[in-house]
Amino acid sequence: MSASTTVTSILEATRALVLELGYASLSTRKVAARARVPLSQIHYHFGSKEQLVLRMLDAENEQLLERQSALYAADEPLSQQWATACDYLEEDLNSGYVRILHEMLAAGLSSAVVGERVRSMIQGWSLVLTEAATRHAARGFSFAPLTIEQVVALTCAAFIGAELLILAGHEKELPLREALRAIGAVIEAGEHHTAQGADS
Repeated sequence: MSASTTVTSILEATRALVLELGYASLSTRKVAARARVPLSQIHYHFGSKEQLVLRMLDAENEQLLERQSALYAADEPLSQQWATACDYLEEDLNSGYVRILHEMLAAGLSSAVVGERVRSMIQGWSLVLTEAATRHAARGFSFAPLTIEQVVALTCAAFIGAELLILAGHEKELPLREALRAIGAVIEAGEHHTAQGADS
């Protein structure tokens, strides 16, 4: 087995076990058994359990960050981009990415190494949102009375909070998906108001 194949097998096994067992119950020994590689290979390629899961998370996050960057760079109304972001949430829930992200958020509360990496990831997402909001503001959309920084903070909180509550099974009492999509209707109303002001 080549080195690249070994690394891929280890990362795939790590992802599967995080979804099945959670980060707290994950061990390099369990990953080695699932990947069918010697335990020494995990320590050789990754060094530790923390570095292993962070490498796995980096690979996932890089692809999705590129997806979000492409979404918000497109010349579409903000309301349409919001609707697409809600569609992406469904995809990410189904793929397991959301579960993995929240396992890492939780792990970051007790691990400085994991916590710092997750903070860096969230900063990457917020930068994409800041650039998008700035672009739409320059085109005339008003976020008032909120600043762009506040809009970004609330957007991150809305999606991450909704994800956590969905994972925890609170959808029966809280219409989380519907609430997120309803924000798109509020944005669309703002777009119409902006367009009417431009025409008058």
